[in-house]
Amino acid sequence: MFAGSLVAIVTPFRKGKVDERALAELIEWQIAKGTSGIVPCGTTGESATLSHDEHNRVIELTVEVVRRRVPVIAGTGSNSTDEAITLTRHAKQAGVDGALLITPYYNKPTQEGLYRHYKAIAEAVDLPLVLYNIPGRTGVNMLPATIARLSAIQTIIGVKEGSGSVQQASDIVQMCGDRLTVLAGDDSLTLPMMAVGGKGVITVTANIMPAEMAGLVKAFAEGRVEEARRLHFKLSPLFAALFYETNPIPVKEALGLMGRIDPELRLPLCPMGQDTREKLIGVLKEAALI
Repeated sequence: MFAGSLVAIVTPFRKGKVDERALAELIEWQIAKGTSGIVPCGTTGESATLSHDEHNRVIELTVEVVRRRVPVIAGTGSNSTDEAITLTRHAKQAGVDGALLITPYYNKPTQEGLYRHYKAIAEAVDLPLVLYNIPGRTGVNMLPATIARLSAIQTIIGVKEGSGSVQQASDIVQMCGDRLTVLAGDDSLTLPMMAVGGKGVITVTANIMPAEMAGLVKAFAEGRVEEARRLHFKLSPLFAALFYETNPIPVKEALGLMGRIDPELRLPLCPMGQDTREKLIGVLKEAALI
Protein backbone atom coordinates (compact mmCIF):
# COMPACT_ATOMS: atom_id res chain seq x y z
CA MET A 1 0.00 0.00 0.00
CA PHE A 2 2.82 2.43 0.90
CA ALA A 3 6.03 2.30 -1.11
CA GLY A 4 8.71 4.51 -2.61
CA SER A 5 10.51 7.43 -1.00
CA LEU A 6 8.35 8.76 1.83
CA VAL A 7 9.74 11.83 3.58
CA ALA A 8 9.87 12.00 7.37
CA ILE A 9 9.23 15.69 7.16
CA VAL A 10 10.63 18.25 9.62
CA THR A 11 8.36 20.49 11.65
CA PRO A 12 9.56 24.07 11.08
CA PHE A 13 9.37 26.44 14.04
CA ARG A 14 9.54 30.22 14.17
CA LYS A 15 9.72 32.07 17.49
CA GLY A 16 8.61 29.00 19.38
CA LYS A 17 5.57 28.18 17.25
CA VAL A 18 4.96 25.85 14.33
CA ASP A 19 5.70 27.72 11.11
CA GLU A 20 2.69 26.60 9.09
CA ARG A 21 3.62 28.54 5.98
CA ALA A 22 7.10 26.99 5.84
CA LEU A 23 5.65 23.51 6.40
CA ALA A 24 3.14 23.96 3.59
CA GLU A 25 5.91 25.13 1.24
CA LEU A 26 8.07 22.12 2.15
CA ILE A 27 5.18 19.76 1.42
CA GLU A 28 4.53 21.36 -1.99
CA TRP A 29 8.23 21.09 -2.85
CA GLN A 30 8.32 17.42 -1.83
CA ILE A 31 5.36 16.53 -4.01
CA ALA A 32 6.76 18.48 -6.97
CA LYS A 33 10.05 16.59 -6.68
CA GLY A 34 8.48 13.13 -6.78
CA THR A 35 8.26 12.14 -3.11
CA SER A 36 5.84 9.21 -2.73
CA GLY A 37 4.35 10.16 0.63
CA ILE A 38 4.52 12.61 3.53
CA VAL A 39 5.15 11.43 7.09
CA PRO A 40 4.48 14.22 9.62
CA CYS A 41 5.08 14.00 13.37
CA GLY A 42 7.78 11.36 13.28
CA THR A 43 11.15 11.55 14.99
CA THR A 44 12.36 14.00 12.34
CA GLY A 45 9.22 16.07 12.96
CA GLU A 46 10.17 16.46 16.64
CA SER A 47 6.94 14.82 17.78
CA ALA A 48 8.40 14.34 21.26
CA THR A 49 8.27 18.09 21.99
CA LEU A 50 5.04 18.98 20.19
CA SER A 51 2.03 19.63 22.40
CA HIS A 52 -1.02 17.49 21.61
CA ASP A 53 -2.68 20.50 20.00
CA GLU A 54 0.39 21.17 17.84
CA HIS A 55 0.70 17.48 16.96
CA ASN A 56 -2.91 17.37 15.82
CA ARG A 57 -2.62 20.64 13.89
CA VAL A 58 0.51 19.53 12.01
CA ILE A 59 -1.33 16.41 10.86
CA GLU A 60 -4.43 18.38 9.90
CA LEU A 61 -2.38 20.93 7.95
CA THR A 62 -0.45 18.20 6.14
CA VAL A 63 -3.70 16.55 5.02
CA GLU A 64 -5.08 19.92 3.90
CA VAL A 65 -2.01 20.80 1.85
CA VAL A 66 -1.47 17.34 0.32
CA ARG A 67 -5.08 17.07 -0.93
CA ARG A 68 -4.83 13.34 -1.62
CA ARG A 69 -2.03 13.76 -4.14
CA VAL A 70 0.21 11.36 -2.20
CA PRO A 71 -0.41 9.31 0.96
CA VAL A 72 -0.07 10.94 4.38
CA ILE A 73 1.17 8.59 7.09
CA ALA A 74 0.98 10.36 10.44
CA GLY A 75 3.25 9.57 13.35
CA THR A 76 0.86 8.72 16.20
CA GLY A 77 2.94 6.47 18.43
CA SER A 78 3.48 6.76 22.15
CA ASN A 79 4.84 4.73 25.04
CA SER A 80 1.29 4.80 26.41
CA THR A 81 -1.08 2.55 24.48
CA ASP A 82 -4.10 4.68 25.41
CA GLU A 83 -2.36 7.84 24.22
CA ALA A 84 -1.36 6.18 20.96
CA ILE A 85 -4.98 5.19 20.40
CA THR A 86 -6.15 8.77 21.05
CA LEU A 87 -3.57 10.23 18.63
CA THR A 88 -4.36 7.63 15.99
CA ARG A 89 -8.10 8.27 16.26
CA HIS A 90 -7.51 11.96 15.68
CA ALA A 91 -5.30 11.25 12.67
CA LYS A 92 -8.01 9.07 11.13
CA GLN A 93 -10.57 11.83 11.67
CA ALA A 94 -8.18 14.30 10.04
CA GLY A 95 -8.15 12.17 6.90
CA VAL A 96 -4.73 10.51 6.89
CA ASP A 97 -4.05 7.42 4.80
CA GLY A 98 -2.17 5.59 7.54
CA ALA A 99 -0.38 5.89 10.87
CA LEU A 100 3.23 5.24 11.84
CA LEU A 101 3.55 3.79 15.34
CA ILE A 102 6.89 3.73 17.11
CA THR A 103 7.60 0.92 19.56
CA PRO A 104 6.95 2.13 23.12
CA TYR A 105 10.06 3.88 24.44
CA TYR A 106 11.38 3.95 28.02
CA ASN A 107 8.96 1.25 29.21
CA LYS A 108 11.02 -1.49 27.46
CA PRO A 109 8.08 -3.86 27.00
CA THR A 110 8.52 -7.57 26.32
CA GLN A 111 7.77 -9.02 22.90
CA GLU A 112 4.35 -10.05 24.22
CA GLY A 113 3.79 -6.49 25.46
CA LEU A 114 4.69 -5.12 22.03
CA TYR A 115 2.24 -7.50 20.39
CA ARG A 116 -0.58 -6.51 22.74
CA HIS A 117 0.20 -2.79 22.31
CA TYR A 118 -0.16 -2.88 18.53
CA LYS A 119 -3.10 -5.27 18.62
CA ALA A 120 -4.97 -2.90 20.94
CA ILE A 121 -4.40 0.04 18.58
CA ALA A 122 -5.45 -1.97 15.54
CA GLU A 123 -8.65 -3.06 17.30
CA ALA A 124 -9.44 0.51 18.42
CA VAL A 125 -8.84 2.36 15.12
CA ASP A 126 -9.66 1.02 11.65
CA LEU A 127 -6.73 2.53 9.76
CA PRO A 128 -3.71 1.10 7.88
CA LEU A 129 -0.89 0.91 10.43
CA VAL A 130 2.87 0.89 9.90
CA LEU A 131 4.99 -0.45 12.75
CA TYR A 132 8.17 1.49 13.54
CA ASN A 133 11.09 -0.42 15.00
CA ILE A 134 14.07 1.71 16.05
CA PRO A 135 15.79 0.14 19.05
CA GLY A 136 18.53 2.78 19.16
CA ARG A 137 15.93 5.32 20.30
CA THR A 138 13.44 3.16 22.17
CA GLY A 139 15.61 0.65 24.02
CA VAL A 140 13.73 -2.38 22.68
CA ASN A 141 14.09 -4.35 19.45
CA MET A 142 10.86 -5.75 18.01
CA LEU A 143 11.91 -9.15 16.73
CA PRO A 144 10.97 -10.52 13.31
CA ALA A 145 8.84 -13.22 14.94
CA THR A 146 6.78 -10.55 16.72
CA ILE A 147 6.40 -8.55 13.51
CA ALA A 148 5.32 -11.70 11.67
CA ARG A 149 2.74 -12.38 14.37
CA LEU A 150 1.40 -8.83 14.03
CA SER A 151 1.25 -9.08 10.24
CA ALA A 152 -1.67 -11.48 10.64
CA ILE A 153 -3.76 -8.48 11.77
CA GLN A 154 -5.42 -7.14 8.63
CA THR A 155 -4.80 -3.42 9.19
CA ILE A 156 -1.11 -3.82 10.10
CA ILE A 157 0.30 -3.46 6.62
CA GLY A 158 3.91 -2.33 6.97
CA VAL A 159 6.99 -1.80 9.09
CA LYS A 160 9.60 0.92 9.11
CA GLU A 161 12.61 -1.19 10.02
CA GLY A 162 15.28 0.91 11.71
CA SER A 163 17.29 -1.68 13.61
CA GLY A 164 20.24 -1.10 11.28
CA SER A 165 20.30 -4.79 10.36
CA VAL A 166 19.78 -5.92 6.79
CA GLN A 167 19.58 -9.47 8.13
CA GLN A 168 16.65 -8.50 10.34
CA ALA A 169 14.90 -6.89 7.37
CA SER A 170 15.55 -10.03 5.34
CA ASP A 171 14.07 -12.20 8.10
CA ILE A 172 10.94 -10.02 8.23
CA VAL A 173 10.45 -10.26 4.46
CA GLN A 174 10.97 -14.03 4.58
CA MET A 175 8.54 -14.53 7.48
CA CYS A 176 5.83 -12.10 6.33
CA GLY A 177 5.91 -12.35 2.56
CA ASP A 178 3.31 -10.20 0.82
CA ARG A 179 1.36 -9.61 4.04
CA LEU A 180 3.68 -6.79 5.12
CA THR A 181 5.56 -4.01 3.33
CA VAL A 182 9.07 -3.45 4.66
CA LEU A 183 10.36 0.13 4.46
CA ALA A 184 13.93 1.07 5.38
CA GLY A 185 14.34 3.19 8.48
CA ASP A 186 17.98 4.02 7.73
CA ASP A 187 18.62 6.01 4.56
CA SER A 188 21.99 4.38 4.00
CA LEU A 189 20.36 0.93 4.01
CA THR A 190 17.63 1.77 1.49
CA LEU A 191 19.37 0.01 -1.39
CA PRO A 192 20.47 -3.11 0.56
CA MET A 193 17.04 -3.48 2.17
CA MET A 194 15.35 -3.22 -1.22
CA ALA A 195 17.71 -5.91 -2.44
CA VAL A 196 16.21 -8.33 0.11
CA GLY A 197 12.61 -7.35 -0.60
CA GLY A 198 12.00 -3.91 0.91
CA LYS A 199 9.69 -1.56 -0.98
CA GLY A 200 11.21 1.82 -0.16
CA VAL A 201 12.20 4.09 2.70
CA ILE A 202 10.85 6.59 5.19
CA THR A 203 13.68 9.03 4.76
CA VAL A 204 15.40 12.00 6.38
CA THR A 205 17.55 12.79 3.34
CA ALA A 206 14.52 13.50 1.15
CA ASN A 207 13.99 16.66 3.21
CA ILE A 208 16.90 18.18 1.30
CA MET A 209 17.29 15.98 -1.82
CA PRO A 210 13.79 14.68 -2.56
CA ALA A 211 14.22 14.02 -6.29
CA GLU A 212 17.38 11.98 -5.79
CA MET A 213 15.89 9.81 -3.03
CA ALA A 214 12.78 9.23 -5.13
CA GLY A 215 14.99 8.41 -8.09
CA LEU A 216 17.05 5.87 -6.15
CA VAL A 217 13.99 3.94 -5.00
CA LYS A 218 12.26 4.11 -8.38
CA ALA A 219 15.37 3.01 -10.26
CA PHE A 220 15.79 -0.10 -8.14
CA ALA A 221 12.08 -0.94 -8.26
CA GLU A 222 12.21 -0.75 -12.07
CA GLY A 223 15.28 -2.96 -12.30
CA ARG A 224 17.76 -0.18 -13.10
CA VAL A 225 20.20 -1.39 -10.50
CA GLU A 226 23.26 0.49 -11.74
CA GLU A 227 21.32 3.78 -11.68
CA ALA A 228 20.14 3.04 -8.14
CA ARG A 229 23.70 2.27 -7.10
CA ARG A 230 24.96 5.50 -8.66
CA LEU A 231 22.41 7.53 -6.71
CA HIS A 232 23.21 5.63 -3.52
CA PHE A 233 26.87 6.60 -3.77
CA LYS A 234 25.99 10.17 -4.71
CA LEU A 235 23.82 10.47 -1.60
CA SER A 236 26.11 8.56 0.76
CA PRO A 237 27.97 11.64 2.07
CA LEU A 238 24.61 13.18 2.99
CA PHE A 239 23.43 9.96 4.65
CA ALA A 240 26.39 10.36 6.99
CA ALA A 241 26.27 14.15 7.37
CA LEU A 242 22.63 14.24 8.43
CA PHE A 243 23.60 12.12 11.43
CA TYR A 244 26.71 14.01 12.52
CA GLU A 245 24.55 14.94 15.49
CA THR A 246 21.16 13.73 16.67
CA ASN A 247 18.43 13.82 14.02
CA PRO A 248 16.83 16.28 13.18
CA ILE A 249 19.52 18.78 14.23
CA PRO A 250 21.62 18.48 11.04
CA VAL A 251 18.70 18.30 8.58
CA LYS A 252 17.13 21.43 10.07
CA GLU A 253 20.48 23.19 9.89
CA ALA A 254 20.78 22.09 6.25
CA LEU A 255 17.30 23.36 5.39
CA GLY A 256 18.16 26.62 7.12
CA LEU A 257 21.34 26.99 5.09
CA MET A 258 19.29 26.27 1.96
CA GLY A 259 16.92 29.10 2.90
CA ARG A 260 13.87 26.87 3.23
CA ILE A 261 13.18 27.17 6.99
CA ASP A 262 14.38 28.84 10.14
CA PRO A 263 16.51 26.04 11.68
CA GLU A 264 14.89 26.49 15.09
CA LEU A 265 14.80 23.51 17.45
CA ARG A 266 13.20 22.81 20.80
CA LEU A 267 15.12 21.87 23.89
CA PRO A 268 16.57 19.44 24.73
CA LEU A 269 17.72 19.60 21.10
CA CYS A 270 20.04 22.52 20.41
CA PRO A 271 21.95 23.98 17.43
CA MET A 272 24.89 22.11 15.94
CA GLY A 273 28.37 22.48 17.32
CA GLN A 274 30.66 24.64 15.22
CA ASP A 275 32.93 21.78 14.10
CA THR A 276 30.12 19.54 12.90
CA ARG A 277 28.33 22.50 11.32
CA GLU A 278 31.41 23.30 9.25
CA LYS A 279 31.63 19.66 8.15
CA LEU A 280 27.96 19.72 7.18
CA ILE A 281 28.45 22.91 5.16
CA GLY A 282 31.26 21.22 3.27
CA VAL A 283 29.06 18.26 2.33
CA LEU A 284 26.18 20.53 1.29
CA LYS A 285 28.52 22.57 -0.92
CA GLU A 286 29.88 19.40 -2.51
CA ALA A 287 26.29 18.37 -3.28
CA ALA A 288 25.61 21.86 -4.75
CA LEU A 289 22.82 22.46 -2.25
CA ILE A 290 24.25 25.76 -1.03
